[in-house]
Amino acid sequence: MNTSVTTPSTFPWHARELTEVAAQLQTDFDSGLTADEAHRRRQEYGDNELRSAPPVPGWRRFLTQFRDPLVYLLFAAVVISFSAWLVEGSTSVPVDALVILVIILLNAVIGFVQEERASTAVAALAKMSSPQATVIRGGARQQVPSIELVPGDIILLEEGNTVPADARVLEAAQLLVEEASLTGESVPVEKDATATVAEDAALGDRHTMVFSSTAVSQGVARAVVCTTGMRTEVGKIAELLDATEVEATPLEREIAAVGRALTVLVLLIAVVVMVTVYAVTPDHSAASLITILLLGVSLAVAAVPEGLPAILSLVLALGVQRMAARRAIVKRLSSVETLGSATVICSDKTGTLTQNEMTIERVVTVGQTVDLSEVSRDGRSFGDADASEAARVLQLGTIVNNAEVRFSGDAAPEIFGDPTEAAFQLALHRHGIPSPQVNRLREVPFTSARKRMSILVATDAGDRSVVAKGAPDVLIERCDRALVDGEVVPLTPQMRSTILKQVTGLSERAYRTLAVAARPAAAADEHAEDDELESRLIWHGVLGIVDPPRTEVAAAITEAKGAGIRIVMITGDHPRTANRIAADLGIVDTANAAVPFTGPQLDRLSDEEFAAAVRETSVFARVAPAHKLRIINALRADGEVVSMTGDGVNDAPALKSADIGVAMGITGTQVTRESADMILADDNFATIVAAVREGRGIFSNIRKFLRYLLSSNMGEVLTMLLGVLFGAMLGLRLDDGTVILPLLATQILWINLLTDSLPALALGVDPTETDVMQHPPRRLTDRVIDGQMWFTIVFVGLVMAAATLFAFDFFLPGGLIDGPHTTDEAHARTVAFTVLVVAQLFNVFNCRSDARSGFNGMFRNRWLWCAISLSVLLQVAVVYVPLLNQAFGTVPLNTEQWVMAIGLASTVLWADELRKLVHRAVVGNRNE
Repeated sequence: MNTSVTTPSTFPWHARELTEVAAQLQTDFDSGLTADEAHRRRQEYGDNELRSAPPVPGWRRFLTQFRDPLVYLLFAAVVISFSAWLVEGSTSVPVDALVILVIILLNAVIGFVQEERASTAVAALAKMSSPQATVIRGGARQQVPSIELVPGDIILLEEGNTVPADARVLEAAQLLVEEASLTGESVPVEKDATATVAEDAALGDRHTMVFSSTAVSQGVARAVVCTTGMRTEVGKIAELLDATEVEATPLEREIAAVGRALTVLVLLIAVVVMVTVYAVTPDHSAASLITILLLGVSLAVAAVPEGLPAILSLVLALGVQRMAARRAIVKRLSSVETLGSATVICSDKTGTLTQNEMTIERVVTVGQTVDLSEVSRDGRSFGDADASEAARVLQLGTIVNNAEVRFSGDAAPEIFGDPTEAAFQLALHRHGIPSPQVNRLREVPFTSARKRMSILVATDAGDRSVVAKGAPDVLIERCDRALVDGEVVPLTPQMRSTILKQVTGLSERAYRTLAVAARPAAAADEHAEDDELESRLIWHGVLGIVDPPRTEVAAAITEAKGAGIRIVMITGDHPRTANRIAADLGIVDTANAAVPFTGPQLDRLSDEEFAAAVRETSVFARVAPAHKLRIINALRADGEVVSMTGDGVNDAPALKSADIGVAMGITGTQVTRESADMILADDNFATIVAAVREGRGIFSNIRKFLRYLLSSNMGEVLTMLLGVLFGAMLGLRLDDGTVILPLLATQILWINLLTDSLPALALGVDPTETDVMQHPPRRLTDRVIDGQMWFTIVFVGLVMAAATLFAFDFFLPGGLIDGPHTTDEAHARTVAFTVLVVAQLFNVFNCRSDARSGFNGMFRNRWLWCAISLSVLLQVAVVYVPLLNQAFGTVPLNTEQWVMAIGLASTVLWADELRKLVHRAVVGNRNE
């Protein structure tokens, strides 16, 4: 199959006969394309994706690092420094200007690397959540990424799928497709493979076609892909994906606001410093003015944490990657903020709280009860397996079934489709019961509203039957007879009561119940109305299907409750089953402590009564998707931050309405996964709690590096400001009025480069604290940088400034402290410079917690120690390497000076330890 394929986007696929479509696409509607042919066509037609904006070259992304007001200030500093060099008429190289240029370049490299790592991490996450499609290739059903689809592929569609490409419908059963995103049609459009459509029919009237990016809201279908990628209808109107601006998150907006406020504040301080220095300095020469301007610019640049956005994005992206490694795929970085604030987790039961390993353990007919766990594989306990009523119920359940199970030796069975439906085939295989061979004539598919499914089948001999399965309380209303001991008898009220008691008995033992009914059919049933087809059924039996709780969920629920998070179960299952599972997992205290509300009961409540019920009830059973949405809205209206899980297409509105929509990665539909903020790759409730824990840890780390950056920069600003204001007292003003600056402009920039990058980033990946789930959720209205943090920032900044200025005064002649230990200005400034650098490294340990001791778990973060070690080595190089001495105005220090510098720098740690001790004592007294 290697001839040319006709796939023009203008070809009227919707109006042609299927034989012509097959000929044009060179495909087989039964077996599909071969793997080799699919690969060849992908090479020819490209990937099935919309064209995006071309990637920005790396060199252009690097140049964007220089498009920042703070970088402009640094370039101004270069010009000022170079001007000073020219004015002085020096014959040597302009060292200061070159040093600032090198710092600009290093800042750009660091920013570029951080942004590249962040974008790479986000791209990897996007790839993990890429959509999948079910195709027939080489006669076998398989899952492939939607991007790999090619014209001629045979795709299978079912409720909840997003249509992956434009395709011609080959077979359809009750197929309804939401096309509002493409045509604006507000109601689902019915699709029919046999419909006659004119060539010039409008897009919304092409009932034989399904279109890329639309959603299947009901039914099943088989279709052949006609066009892919930009040749699809949505591709014709698609805008470039990269043209959409990403809205800033609340956290990013707050950080930006803090940055703007700090910029204004620091510029004012810089002006004050420059004016003060100018006022008290008798030398008003051009060289002196240039030096003062250079100082002000350097101070402004160093004091503003311009690396915040890049570090914030990288920390979020790395944290989200850690979540993905734990099977929680967060699609939007902004969701991390909300995760740490979740107060309620609303969860489905099946597959999330339970194992989703559906096993039929009991088959209950009117005449017999069979416990399959006690039946041997050879079927002898069934008697005659073909005649046994229990075996017949299992066989009928296999007929009214869309799941596919592949058995391969001793390997675990491979299941495609609903696990509950697969349980019938697994039971037949396990117990050696032959699978019935029938031909399907018609299907009335299951929907969440109908709660049943029916099939019209015929044997090779021509015998026709209607087979139905569904919720027992729904299906029994469609029955007027029952099979009892091999005889079909009228379904009396007494018998109906007995059956319902059987259902209740199974439900009370935490079984999921599913009923099976059937009747002989006539040829007229093929064209009968759905209700008529599903009437006059013969009750065959009800099955007890067990889906045991996941072993790890109970501990996760206990942890969530300890973190102040309320757990609410919302399920369509029987109330007694829901309550039993809830009690086993600890959602409710005991099985009798809470009576679940059901959907019909909720419908009878007023808005006030509904709000009260949602506030007090933790288990809701037999609910429809509309109830889920109403429950979510009621919780949010009550001030809760709600996480909601869902898997079906009808869950999408509730997931969108929740603060955190969580889709199931295994059982969830594609529409649901695309609507969600987070996808559980393992459908496990414990993964949600782990994601909340990780989200809290990420947010805690963000506060750590914010506390570090701002307090360290505050130390630099206060050192310069206080040094100028109290210069005469500290001996920083000479007899002729000249002011000795505590730090040179290049030294300030070096501190900014050294301490604002690696140590801050290492704090961003600090291991999550062990007690992070022992605190109540953070309110979304709480400030990231609250009053307590601002107090700490200013306090630590003052201690840093005091230690630095004390060092300068201690080694500089004159001032408050004088004696034999004094030396020259270069040594005093080098010691003060080193004190400030090392103090900021000590401050790293302070910032790991606002209340806990810095010595608590101080060796848990190896990246932090690596960052500190590298920073110390670089500072040692600046002090001892002659070339760097010239560049940064430093001189080598002796042992006494190093001991003094380290001792003074450590006061930052001891002072903050004392503050934390007082804080813990005050908080402890309040709690008592």
